[in-house]
Amino acid sequence: MTDTRRRVKLYALNADRQWDDRGTGHVSSCYVDRLKGTSLLVRAESDGTLLLESKIQPDTAYQKQQDTLIVWSEGDNFDLALSFQEKAGCDEIWEKICQVQGKDPSVEITQDIVEESEDERYDEMSDSVQPVELPACEMGRLEDISELVNSCLVSPTRKDKLAAALETQHYIKKLLNLFHMCEDIENIEGLHHLYEIFKSIFLLNKNTLFETMFADDTIFDVVGCLEYDPSLPQPKKHREYLRELAKFREAIPIKNKDLLAKIHQTYRVQYIQDIVLPTPTVFEDNLLSTLSSFIFFNKVEIVKLIEEDERFLTDLFKLLMDSKTPDVKRRELVLFLKEFCNFSQNLQPQDKDAFYKTLVSLGILPALEITLSIDDQKTKTASIDILTYIVEFSPSVVRDYTLQQANNTEEEQMLLNIVIEQMLRDRDPELGGAVQLMGVLRILLDPESMLASVNKSEKADFLNFFYKHSIQTLIAPLLDNTTGETPLKEDYHTVQLLGLVLELLSFCVEHHTYHIKTCILNKDLLRRILVLMRSTHTFLVLGALRFMRKIIALKDEYYNRYIIKGNLFAPVIDAFLRNNGRYNLLDSAILELFEFIKLEDIKSLCSHVVENYGKILEDVEYVQTFKALRTRYDQHQDKLKERDRVSGSVGVSEAVVPSLLRSRYRREARQPDDEEEMWFNDEDELEDEAPLDTAQTHAHHALDAIGKIVEKKVSPSVTTEVANGPSRVLSASPKPQTDVQVSPTLLSKGLVDYDGDSDEEEESGTSGTSGTSGTNEEREAKRPRLA
Repeated sequence: MTDTRRRVKLYALNADRQWDDRGTGHVSSCYVDRLKGTSLLVRAESDGTLLLESKIQPDTAYQKQQDTLIVWSEGDNFDLALSFQEKAGCDEIWEKICQVQGKDPSVEITQDIVEESEDERYDEMSDSVQPVELPACEMGRLEDISELVNSCLVSPTRKDKLAAALETQHYIKKLLNLFHMCEDIENIEGLHHLYEIFKSIFLLNKNTLFETMFADDTIFDVVGCLEYDPSLPQPKKHREYLRELAKFREAIPIKNKDLLAKIHQTYRVQYIQDIVLPTPTVFEDNLLSTLSSFIFFNKVEIVKLIEEDERFLTDLFKLLMDSKTPDVKRRELVLFLKEFCNFSQNLQPQDKDAFYKTLVSLGILPALEITLSIDDQKTKTASIDILTYIVEFSPSVVRDYTLQQANNTEEEQMLLNIVIEQMLRDRDPELGGAVQLMGVLRILLDPESMLASVNKSEKADFLNFFYKHSIQTLIAPLLDNTTGETPLKEDYHTVQLLGLVLELLSFCVEHHTYHIKTCILNKDLLRRILVLMRSTHTFLVLGALRFMRKIIALKDEYYNRYIIKGNLFAPVIDAFLRNNGRYNLLDSAILELFEFIKLEDIKSLCSHVVENYGKILEDVEYVQTFKALRTRYDQHQDKLKERDRVSGSVGVSEAVVPSLLRSRYRREARQPDDEEEMWFNDEDELEDEAPLDTAQTHAHHALDAIGKIVEKKVSPSVTTEVANGPSRVLSASPKPQTDVQVSPTLLSKGLVDYDGDSDEEEESGTSGTSGTSGTNEEREAKRPRLA
């Protein structure tokens, strides 16, 4: 849609009575069946998503302002506004609204003000006729003043009139003068009345009054009034804390007086809100919204004033990265930066983006490499908070910086490795910093946050970097603690740390494919993790089991072959037997693992479990999982026997070619990665080195039987080609011949294995040889493949 007349910005009024920009799009009006009426629709300009779908209600008051603005209320507390780019578009939609409501488009508001009840009208009339009259500000009238202020809180109109009276008569300063007099003569009753008066003034929720109370010359007196809570036996000492105990430290001297005053004011007002004022009740919760807005806008203004001071941030980062800076000074700089980042959370997204780009350009990430490694807990904690702020807002910034370090930085000095190292070295008994850093790593490693990146190769590049330079640092404590059959260290701190590492690795298994698989297979990582199944800490046992469950959930045949080859179900079965049927989380988790194998019909794992552990598990009768696994296994075996019987009953000429096609098709469709195939071929090489006598004896008679069948059922050209194969092997066999009953299964195996090299034999057969022309070395090389 290119019509600029219909181009609008959609705004919504938030809880702080500020307009939030909900997006730019194009507005239209049409009948919507679901809403059963003509509605206003706004679709986003960027992707066409629906920003607004609002039925034009016949009794809703729509207001047209400034020729390009339409405002209305959607419900009781939800105000919306459409700001048009062109007046013509606003007039067009306004005519449509007036048409639906039956109004003249020349009006600026479509509905009259709702008639009020007689009582409300009487109240408003009495309020307008009788403004709030404040008593004389005298010590003897404090009780009357307190009662008057409290009585005005029940009516919004009276609250407004009271606030206007307090402001025009400069009543707050008069009350503070009385406060000094009461304190001087120790008039406790008067001080209690002043506490109630100022507490009620806060509940008026008026920004103009806050500006008066929070001025430099009045704020301490206001705090003083709030010290004398009648419900407490002794007054609090808030002023003493703010003046003497709360010390303001300038990390860098602040020359801007306005900025300095704003920082002091924000701290004191925040203290009043959090500490001094009593906790508001459910009914009073909304009454302090203006106070929260006051603090909010102060923080935004502080951030912008600091950003505008070019020298301030430059000097700060220069001092932060200087090796000669004392640790105490560096701590103050980091704490300032942390508070600075905390204030920035109040910025709008576009302003926040500019804020973090400024910090990155000034070198905040190299600075964090230094401060994270400092052996000072406050500095380290604040540095972790800063890094968390940056990563949560823009993880791509940290990834890009990390990738730039690939070719010019030692591994130990890379930011990612520093983060991992600090996570593993956290000395906090509760591992607070380690948990936070693990969350940072999780965000950085999450592929979901990489998909929307402008740099489309970010995912591949960053994961390659992590698995090349950082994974070994992450798994080092895990490998060190699992060198034997049981964990070497079982202290609480170590096992908590290993639990975090396991959680991160489980996340990688679930979200990364090739990279983590290569790591697990090459480093035999699952076997080492399953050593933790013998830990005395159940949560760590469950963490190891969860890791294996994530792997099995992928239903990847490489993983399955790895588990079978390493007999990696043994630690799980052992833990299950040691649990001895106790009804707990471990028992349920292990049963769920085998239930998943059964439901997903993972044949290789099902056969492995039944063949190796069937007798051990057959006595488990309180669940049907293992009996169902046995049944599923028997069904698989019956299908295999039926297939072998059918293949043995058909002619060899009909069986040879399809079996070759099937075996070749499977290999081509799989196309595994070279290094993974090499890893799994190790076992094949070991099997090929087995003694040849038994294999040769079976092969001898199998091929002899094949030769006899082929002579009867295959054409002469095929007979010569297949029969010549056995003649070569028989001539080289060192063992005497014995009678062996050859089963169809063996025939099938021998035939498939032997025909794996049929291409070479076909070439030699066409050249006119009978099979004896091959060298002895070639015959010896082919013989083991018949095993």
